[in-house]
Amino acid sequence: MRKRVGVIGGGIAGATAAYHLLKADASLEIILLEAEDQMGHHTTGRSAALLLENDGVESTRSIAKASVDFLLNPPEGLTENIFVIPRDVMHIATVEQSSSVDRFLEKNSSGRIPTKEISKSEAKKRFPALREEGLDRFVVDEGAGDIDVHCLHQAYLNHFRKNGGQIMVSTRVDSARRSGDSWILETKTGEIPVDLIINAAGAWGDQVASRAGVKPVGLQPKRRTAFTVNSNDLDMQKWAMIADIDLRFYCKPDGLQFLCSLAEENPSEPCDAKHDEADVALAIERINKATTLDIRSVQTAWTGLRTFAPDRSMVIGVDPDESSFYWFVGQGGTGIMTSPGAGRLLSDLITEGKPSEHFNETGLNYADVSPERLRKK
Repeated sequence: MRKRVGVIGGGIAGATAAYHLLKADASLEIILLEAEDQMGHHTTGRSAALLLENDGVESTRSIAKASVDFLLNPPEGLTENIFVIPRDVMHIATVEQSSSVDRFLEKNSSGRIPTKEISKSEAKKRFPALREEGLDRFVVDEGAGDIDVHCLHQAYLNHFRKNGGQIMVSTRVDSARRSGDSWILETKTGEIPVDLIINAAGAWGDQVASRAGVKPVGLQPKRRTAFTVNSNDLDMQKWAMIADIDLRFYCKPDGLQFLCSLAEENPSEPCDAKHDEADVALAIERINKATTLDIRSVQTAWTGLRTFAPDRSMVIGVDPDESSFYWFVGQGGTGIMTSPGAGRLLSDLITEGKPSEHFNETGLNYADVSPERLRKK
C-alpha cells in the first residue's frame, strides 16, 4: 500500500512541505488540506516577504542560507518567473539609538553579505525622502530582495498538483483519532484516512495538535499591521526599504505604492485578524517623522498573524511522543524566505530520518528546531 500523508494547512508552510516531500518520494500519496475556501488566506496572503538572510535567530538564518539558491535560481520546471527582485534594506537610527546600531552590526557581521554602515549622504541616495534632521546612523543589507509571495506559493502548489498531489480546500480538520497504525482525520466533508500527519497549520498549530491528542508546543500568534499609500514618484520603485533600527516601523516601495507597517508584535488568539486604526495612525506618525513622505491617507490596510515558538526558533520534525505526527510551524514571519530550506529539512527528516548534506554548510544545529527541545522545559 502507498503511504498516505495528510498535510494540514495550505499556506506557504503546507505548500512547501507538500512540494518537497512529493519531490523526495514520488510514491507517497499526499493530501494537502486547507480549512478556508482558498489557499494562503491568512498569513501567507498578507505577507510583505523579503529575502533578508541577516534576520531572525541563528537557526532561522541557517535555514535561510539553505534557501537562497532555490529562491534566486529556481529548479528547472518549477516556474518561468523570478521569485526575488533585489532591494536593499536600510536600517535607520537616531543618536539615542546608537547602541542598537552597534549591537545590530555585531550580530550581522558573520552573514554571507554582512550588514554595513553607510553615510547620511549615501543613505539619502538610497531613500531620497529621508529627513536630514533627527537621524544619525544608517546601516544597510545589500543582499536582500522582495519575494513574490504569490508566485512562490503557486509554484509549489502547481508542481505538487501536476505531479499527483491532491489539494482539498474548505476542509477543516476537526479532530484526528488513531485507527491501528493510521489516523482518521475528521472533517465536515467526511473522514480521511492517513498514515502520517504534517501539522503546517500556522497560528492554529497547537489547536490541530490538541485535536489529535498531541501535546501543544506553546505557539504564540502575534499581530502585525500593514497598509499601502499611493506615490506619484516613479523613481521610488528603485528605492531601498527603510526600517527603524529597533523595528518600530518599516516602509518599502511596492509597485506605485509604499507598503508600510508599525512592525508590532501583539499577542493574539488564532483568528482572521482585523487591523486597528490606532496602529495605522501610529505607524504614519513615525514614518512621517523620519521621512518627507507626508502620508495623509491610506489605500488599504490589513493585519496578519506571525506565529512564534517560545524561543522564536522554528518547530520542525517528529513529535517526541507520536512517531507519525510531524510539526512544521513557528516560522515567525520568516516562512516565505526560509520555505525552500525548511521544506527540504522536513522531507529529509521524514524520508531519511536526519538532515541531508544540503545543510552541512549552513551551520544548522537541528536540536535548535527539533520539537523535542520544547518538551524538556
